[in-house]
Amino acid sequence: MACNGGKEPLLTGQQEHKPNINYKGSFKSRKLRRCRSAPMVEPVPEDTKIDRFYDGPKSIFEQLKPKFGRVALYLFVYLGLCTFCFHLVRNQIAGKRTLGIVDSLYFCIVTMTTVGYGDLLPNSTTTKLLACAFVFSGMALVGLSLSKAADCLVENQEILLVKALHLRQKTGSMEILKEMETNRVQYRCIIFSTLLVILITAGTIFLTTIEKMDIIDAFYCVCTTMTTLGYGDKSFSTTAGRVFAIFWILMSTICLAQVLFAFAELYTENRQRLLVRWVLTRKTTVADLEAADLNDDGAVVASEFVIYKLKEMGKINQEDIEVIMAEFEKLDVDDSGSLSISDISQAQSDQ
Repeated sequence: MACNGGKEPLLTGQQEHKPNINYKGSFKSRKLRRCRSAPMVEPVPEDTKIDRFYDGPKSIFEQLKPKFGRVALYLFVYLGLCTFCFHLVRNQIAGKRTLGIVDSLYFCIVTMTTVGYGDLLPNSTTTKLLACAFVFSGMALVGLSLSKAADCLVENQEILLVKALHLRQKTGSMEILKEMETNRVQYRCIIFSTLLVILITAGTIFLTTIEKMDIIDAFYCVCTTMTTLGYGDKSFSTTAGRVFAIFWILMSTICLAQVLFAFAELYTENRQRLLVRWVLTRKTTVADLEAADLNDDGAVVASEFVIYKLKEMGKINQEDIEVIMAEFEKLDVDDSGSLSISDISQAQSDQ
């Protein structure tokens, strides 16, 4: 496209003035090469097979991670302290009671998930202040910690789902990794949606059999609980019902939040894919070449074109480029426009 070896300007009449972006080292003098990924901190031994990492799904207890362990500890401390406090002031809580310790723990769960049926109510200054304190700490625990724990537990199910979808095919570890990375959001939607249906069914069946509600009232109670509406006209009123609610309310409210987040993430990802497809299929214009000419030399080399397309896709922005170029200029000690081992050694010694 450029005449005489690229020395004659590509564009003779620029439509608008472009700011002079002075990057050291002309992109034109460099070719776009396939590069290896960054080296690992600790190289994997050659005799180590990747299949050992995906021998099969492990149980939840084998899969416990430090983050999940911390979440379990936080939840245990929160529920223990909350139950102890409300059990001490149980006579100052109005409403229908069953077993003292069960009611206290049930009241903690209803408070931290913001369901608030109203079947148990703080009836004194002390209990009201305790409720105010525990509702904020409980919301933070649910929002920041327990959702991360749900992510840890669903990772194992993603592997199961991929293997089930390719049951008749010989799928290796690398294929599983690639499939999970490509369709990660879709699988999360499927897994959490399935779990939500199971929880809705289990809650409805339990309310009809134990709490003796009709099917419509049971389903209505399940929906108002999951969405934390908690009108209070229908709730768990027996000891067995509240024991079940202690676990079911926590799981169902978190699962619904994860479903909504997964579908929102899927919508965003689909929009991003449509944008990428549009960028890659539309015709390149003269204005595009002008914008892609980062160093204003009248020619667009491969590296400049790749950067321009990535900017159009929303993968990177001008600030990202400037930060990376600033790091490049630090490492390019001899101002040659390229990096060598001596440049890196010199830069590290100067630091």
